[in-house]
Amino acid sequence: MKRIGVLTSGGDAPGMNAAIRAVVRKGIFEGLEVVGIKRGYAGLINGEFVDMNLGSVADIIQRGGTILRTARSEEFRTVEGRRRAYANMQEQGIEGLIVIGGDGSFRGAQIFSQEHGVKVIGIPGTIDNDIPCSDYSIGFDTSVNTVVDAINKIRDTATSHERTYVIEVMGRHAGYIALEAGLAGGAESILIPEIPFSIDEIIEKLHRGQKRGKLHSIIVVAEGAASGIEIGKQIKEKTGFDTKVTILGHLQRGGTPTAFDRVLASRMGALAVDLIKAGESGKMIARQHNDLVAVDFDCALSEKRTIDHSVYELAGILAI
Repeated sequence: MKRIGVLTSGGDAPGMNAAIRAVVRKGIFEGLEVVGIKRGYAGLINGEFVDMNLGSVADIIQRGGTILRTARSEEFRTVEGRRRAYANMQEQGIEGLIVIGGDGSFRGAQIFSQEHGVKVIGIPGTIDNDIPCSDYSIGFDTSVNTVVDAINKIRDTATSHERTYVIEVMGRHAGYIALEAGLAGGAESILIPEIPFSIDEIIEKLHRGQKRGKLHSIIVVAEGAASGIEIGKQIKEKTGFDTKVTILGHLQRGGTPTAFDRVLASRMGALAVDLIKAGESGKMIARQHNDLVAVDFDCALSEKRTIDHSVYELAGILAI
């Protein structure tokens, strides 16, 4: 193998640039030519290729987002779209592909590999941290720290005004951001899609806190569990407490990646190069018990990652 491509696909995540940097520089170190593909699979179809060199990835390890840009491609879901993508790869002499993204990106990569024999390695990059078979994905740690920072700031004003604050965070299908940020931020209640909740239990907890002299309360809500606005409305109606709602939205996607995400992305990017150079394909880099391993795409796509209920229970115990 002499020439490989790298792309970022789906939602951006802090640390993607660190992964791109590692792929490019480790690839060049190993004697490979590295081609950057802009705008994910859409760029693969439209021929948006750029030859990468050491300088191409200078001064990006600390930057959020992705210098290669990212996009979701409906056309790549079609047989004809993937055929065009493969023809462009052949024209460019690209023999292998490293895909940085989430489960949707890996499904596309797996089908592409099966149809055309393209060698593909995946690197998990999603703030949701919902990729099975890996304890962490690139961007999750940064996103959690962003949310905790917001909770800290909101708690200051909540205390000053003796208010209840509902903070809505990302997590349409997975509550990892809400759970870890809620635990780290000392939230009184954490609502996640994986575990049913009762508004009456939340209100009862608020009343208990008020009776023991608590001046404020923080409730963290994953967007897939409920609407933060609706939860805030119900609390205000049922308790009369001064209740405000903050929706953090895409603030959680941006920002300087943490040291953890930079190191994780760098190690994953380097290992991806080793694997693809060795002729491996259809695998994703995963972090398991502090080690990096390669797992089949089937593992990353066939299972649903489950929340650790003991962590959720601990958050509830500590918020009494």
